[in-house]
Amino acid sequence: MDQRRVTLADIAEKAAVHVTTVSLALRNHPRLPEATRQRIQKLAEKMGYRPDPMMRALVAYRGKIMERRNIPTLAYVTNWTTRWGWKTVTAHPEFYAGAEAMANQLGFKLEHFWVREPGLTDGRLSRMLYARGINGLILASHGREMGDALQFDWPNFSAVKIDYFPHQPVLHNVTNNQCDIVRLAMQKVMLAGYRRIGFVMHRGWDHAVDHLWTAGFLCEQQHLPARERVPAHIFPAPHPVDRWFNENNAPVIADRDDLEKWIKRHRPEVIISKGSFVLPLLREMGLKVPRDLAFVDVFLEDLGGGTAGVRQNHRTVGSAAVEILAGQLQHNKFGVPEIPTTTFVEGTWFDGASCPARKSG
Repeated sequence: MDQRRVTLADIAEKAAVHVTTVSLALRNHPRLPEATRQRIQKLAEKMGYRPDPMMRALVAYRGKIMERRNIPTLAYVTNWTTRWGWKTVTAHPEFYAGAEAMANQLGFKLEHFWVREPGLTDGRLSRMLYARGINGLILASHGREMGDALQFDWPNFSAVKIDYFPHQPVLHNVTNNQCDIVRLAMQKVMLAGYRRIGFVMHRGWDHAVDHLWTAGFLCEQQHLPARERVPAHIFPAPHPVDRWFNENNAPVIADRDDLEKWIKRHRPEVIISKGSFVLPLLREMGLKVPRDLAFVDVFLEDLGGGTAGVRQNHRTVGSAAVEILAGQLQHNKFGVPEIPTTTFVEGTWFDGASCPARKSG
C-alpha cells in the first residue's frame, strides 16, 4: 500500500466483504464467526491499518450530545434467596445504587434480573438477555454456593462481578478491599497505643470474601510481639456448615457465652469487628465502650463521631463495576477473559470516641 491511511473500505475490498463486516471484525463483535474476525483482523494488521483517533473522538462526542432513541440496557443479575432479599443486606443496596448512578451517567439503563425467578434457568435467562440485545452484565448479590457455575453462553456477553461469587466462571470483578480495611484499622489502633487487639468476624462473612478479613488481621498482627497477639474470634464454629454458610437473612450476632469466654481468656484492649456482631452482647455483659475496652467498626455507618472505624465505599464498588463493563463493551471484549482482573476499592478511616488514644505511661 502507499503512504496514505489505510481505510476500512481498502480492507473490505481486499477481503471481499462489506465495510460493515470489517468494522464488526475489528471491534471483535460476536455477531461474526470467530474465523471471519481473525481473518479480517490479520489482514488489517498486514495492511498496516490504524484506527483514526480523531474519528473515534468525534463518534464518542456525537454519542454524548445526540439523544439516543433506544437507550442500551445493562443487566444487573442477582442470585439471592429471594428476588429483593439482597436489599436488606449490608452493602448490597449501595452496590446497586452506585451501579445505577454510573450507568445513567454513561448513557445506559440498568435493569435487574433474578436468576431464581420461578421457571427460569441459567440457559433461558442467557437466551432471553441475548434476544433483547443485552450483552453487558453486572453479576452481584450471589449467594455462597460452593462450586456452582453460572451457565450462560458467555461468548455473547461482557460481564463484571461485584464480590467473589459465583466463583465460576472467573470474570473481572470489583470488591471492597477487606484485607486492607482490616490492616488500616489495625494500624490506626496501634498508633493510638493499643497492643492487645481482638478481632471478631462471622465465619460466613469471611468465607464470602475468600478469607480476606482474617488475612488482613493476621498480616498486621505480625508487627506485635507474640505475647501481645490475641487470636481472632471467628464465629460460629466450623461445623455444622449450615449454621454459617446460609443465614437466610437472619440477624447475625456472636454467641454470648463463647464471646465472653474469649474476652475473659485473652483480655483484648480493643475489639475490631462489625457493631451488630458484638455491641449488643458487650452491653449484656455490662462492658462499656470505651471505658472497659475500645471498639472499632470495619462496617462503619454512623459518621457522627461516636464510633471509630472504616467506612466501606460500597457505592464506588458499584460505579467502578459499570465503568469497567462499559470499557469492555466499547472495545467489544466478550466472553470469559483470558486473564481476569480484580479491582479493589479502599475504605476510609474515621476517628471516633469509641477508640480514644491511650495515654502514654
